Amino acid sequence: MATIVVHVMPKPEILDPQGKAVGNALPRLGFEGFAGVRQGKRFELTVDGEVTEELLAQAREAAETMLSNPVIEDVVAVEVVNS
Repeated sequence: MATIVVHVMPKPEILDPQGKAVGNALPRLGFEGFAGVRQGKRFELTVDGEVTEELLAQAREAAETMLSNPVIEDVVAVEVVNS
């Protein structure tokens, strides 16, 4: 069984209040040296059988049209893991 992983992040010009909150909390919790934090989304699509180029293309299309909001988010990676 294989898994296709899709990573989605807010576009750079979009405010990220959750990332900002995490970034502000890190030094208070003793984690130093981080200049910023952006929070995104990860989707795992489980596949029965082999991941074909056609199936990977479908995953990319789903990522661009359904799993992300193209107005405010970028699909930064679509990759196969655990194949």
